[in-house]
Amino acid sequence: MTDHNAAPLKVLVYSDDVNTRQQVILALGRRPHPDLPELQYVEVATEPVVIQNMDAGGIALAILDGEAVPAGGMGIAKQLKDEIYQCPPCVVLTGRVQDAWLATWSRAEAAVAHPIDPVQLAETVVALLRSRVPATS
Repeated sequence: MTDHNAAPLKVLVYSDDVNTRQQVILALGRRPHPDLPELQYVEVATEPVVIQNMDAGGIALAILDGEAVPAGGMGIAKQLKDEIYQCPPCVVLTGRVQDAWLATWSRAEAAVAHPIDPVQLAETVVALLRSRVPATS
């Protein structure tokens, strides 16, 4: 039984490319899983705004584009993990499947390769958010 009055989960989506941000949001939709509250997206195009939003708190999950320029999502993920106590989980979008090791270096919890596979992205995000949402019975 899901609490449909639960506050939405804020998901930060960072990319310098508006198309990438839209792909992520379309892939996940408003409610990627019936057990989770609705998602509310915070679209961000620059690193300083990512840091501001993450420092302010209230973000349940960050999806960071590893291909973004000038600041790539992997470097940002590493900085967030180094600087924010109990940093929310991060998903890094990598240029290639072979780049997953870089995501490990960045301390991101997960990596999904471009082009974005909506099913893989949704499964990854749902698994990470489930660990953040208290189970309701």
